[in-house]
Amino acid sequence: MSSALWTAVLASALGTLLIRLLPLLWMQRRLQRQGGDGLEAMPQWLSLLGPLMIAALFGVSLMPVAPGASSWFATAIGVLATLAVWWRKRTLGWPVAAGVAAYGVVVMLLGTATL
Repeated sequence: MSSALWTAVLASALGTLLIRLLPLLWMQRRLQRQGGDGLEAMPQWLSLLGPLMIAALFGVSLMPVAPGASSWFATAIGVLATLAVWWRKRTLGWPVAAGVAAYGVVVMLLGTATL
């Protein structure tokens, strides 16, 4: 591998480490200063980060890479399949698998139909 690739891998690894380590160290220091053991010492804005990240990922995943009628159709079918399976199972894994599978099937069928 080239040195540029190794530099990118190391920078990614360092960034991933810091994203996880810095909040941990910050919260440990905060808990030690306040003497709290749990949720009362946690700032309120921190509890909002999880839902905000999920909403951001959901928004990004709904936007097709190459916007067009077929990709929007496949996305809509994938979302509907995800919601239908979630409504039935009320779990996290099966709906995602069903949505990805439905999206893939629609893309394959529309891809072969246009060839």
